[in-house]
Amino acid sequence: MSARLREHRREDEGVLVEPERGGNGTGVLVLSGSSGRVEVERARVLAAAGVSAALTYRWFGGPGRPAGIWEHPLEAFAPAVAALSAQCERVVLLGASKSAEGLLAYAEDDPAVDAVVALAPSHVVWANVGPGPDGELRPQHSSWSRGGRPLPFVPYDDDAHAPGDPPAYAPVYAQSLRTHAAAVAAATIPVERFFGDVLLVAGGDDQVWPAVEFARAVQQRRAALDLPTTLVTHPRAGHRVVLPGETVATGGMQLARGGTEAADRALGVLAWTELRRVLELP
Repeated sequence: MSARLREHRREDEGVLVEPERGGNGTGVLVLSGSSGRVEVERARVLAAAGVSAALTYRWFGGPGRPAGIWEHPLEAFAPAVAALSAQCERVVLLGASKSAEGLLAYAEDDPAVDAVVALAPSHVVWANVGPGPDGELRPQHSSWSRGGRPLPFVPYDDDAHAPGDPPAYAPVYAQSLRTHAAAVAAATIPVERFFGDVLLVAGGDDQVWPAVEFARAVQQRRAALDLPTTLVTHPRAGHRVVLPGETVATGGMQLARGGTEAADRALGVLAWTELRRVLELP
């Protein structure tokens, strides 16, 4: 990366990255999935590419934050969006996995959001990941809430088996959709209520959950209303998308993610062209 960057550290363990010579007017909120990682490297890549600001922070986990994704208030994303909106002409949300799920649900309710980039997304709201305030995983609750009320969700089938070591959870999600089919309609994220651009990126060998199937469900729901939606896939890529200029992320939960480094990078290259379009980069 040749562009010189400025980084501002925030009290919420967040980092705001800006190019020293300004940018193109786009601000990007960059969030991790269930790892809880602060996506500093990804924010640097985007700022070096020419966006005006890339903001990332620890949205759950760590001191003073919820231990799990348990009825997480969608409104909690609003201050970061407002901060970007105050200094940029437009705001794009970029989330991966669980944060892609949450940001797709959030976007319909905030007119400041111009576009959503969802890496390995879900088309429905799922049950909690990690414990609630009482430290317990069960009974199951929604991952998200809005206005103090939990969003309808698809529960996990506790009889479903995650094969392998580390475990692959994609079969658990697939079986849960079948077992709790009656819950799917209410839990489906109303992505057609967001009129901005949506970019979906998913690997065909995702072993965390069937992200291509989920992404196609989002695409089809929006296509019915002719809303701007793009899906980028690679048949051998896994759950993690590696964008050009990024190193391979480590840490997070011990689970099978699928793919290979080469395929995950190839998906990142394919996605990069569309991402630059959504970010309005030259």
